[in-house]
Amino acid sequence: MRNLDVTTLRSFAAVAETGGVTRAAKILNLTQSAVSMQLKRLEEMLGLALLERSGRGVALTPSGEQLLGYARRMVSLNDEIYALLTDDTLEGEIRLGVPEDILYPVVPRALQSFAAAFPRMKVRLETANTAVLLEKFALHEVDLILTTEAHRGGETLHVAPLAWHGAPGGCAWRQRPLPYAQARICAFRPAVVRALEASGIPWFQVIDSDSDRSIEATVSADLGVVALIEGHAPPQLERIETGGALPDLGTMKINLYAERAEQGPPAALAELLRKGFAAL
Repeated sequence: MRNLDVTTLRSFAAVAETGGVTRAAKILNLTQSAVSMQLKRLEEMLGLALLERSGRGVALTPSGEQLLGYARRMVSLNDEIYALLTDDTLEGEIRLGVPEDILYPVVPRALQSFAAAFPRMKVRLETANTAVLLEKFALHEVDLILTTEAHRGGETLHVAPLAWHGAPGGCAWRQRPLPYAQARICAFRPAVVRALEASGIPWFQVIDSDSDRSIEATVSADLGVVALIEGHAPPQLERIETGGALPDLGTMKINLYAERAEQGPPAALAELLRKGFAAL
C-alpha cells in the first residue's frame, strides 16, 4: 500500500495555483529546489507527469488537473484536523445540566458526537430537577441546560405528551386508591395531582423519595405508576393504555437554555441537542 505525502501535495497545489515554482516556494517558505524535489518525488511515486514546464512557467497535465482537486481536499482536511487537535480554544470544560428523566435517548448520542468532534473538550454532565437547573443557570454554575416545563421557556426543542407509565403488563394502574410514584420535587407532580383530583380518582403516594432510580424500581415492580414524557421512559417501564381510566395529562415541553453558548464548542453541543430532539 502506498501513501501520498501531504507535504508534496501541498507543494503541488501551491505550484498549480500560483503558476510557478518560485512563487509557490515563497508562499510555502521553502527554497525552490525543495519544492522542485517534492514535485519530482510526487511524480515518481504516481508514475505520472503532473506538470508541463516551459520558460513562462508551468501548466497542469491532464493527470495534474485530475489530481489537483483531491490534493486541495487532502491538504484542507489535514489542516482542519491539526487545528482541531491543537487549538487551545478547543480545550476546556462545558457544564451541561439535564433532568434525569430526559437523559435518554438524545443526550448520550449528542455527547458521543461531541466527543468525536472535540476530543480535547470535557463535558461535565449534571442531573437535577428543572427548578434546580434554572437556579444554577441563573447563577452561571452551568453553561447550558435542558428543562421539562409546561410552558415555553428558553428555546423549546420538543413537545410530547405527559403519559402514564408502569411495569410491562402490570395492573397497578387499575387499583383504587391509585398507587402513585413520583418524586416530590418533580416538575410534573403538581399537574398530575390536579388531574387526578379533578377526575375524582383517589390516590396515595406509594414511595417517598426524590430518587428517580428508586421511583423506577418501585414502578417496574408493579407497585405503582408514574407520569413520564412519552419517548423518554427507561426500558423497564412502558406507557399504559388506560382507555380513559386515568386522566389525560396534557403535554410537556423540553426546553433548551443556551444563551451563553453562542459560538465555539458550547454552540456545537447546543446544535447537537437541537438536532437530536428534532429527530424524535
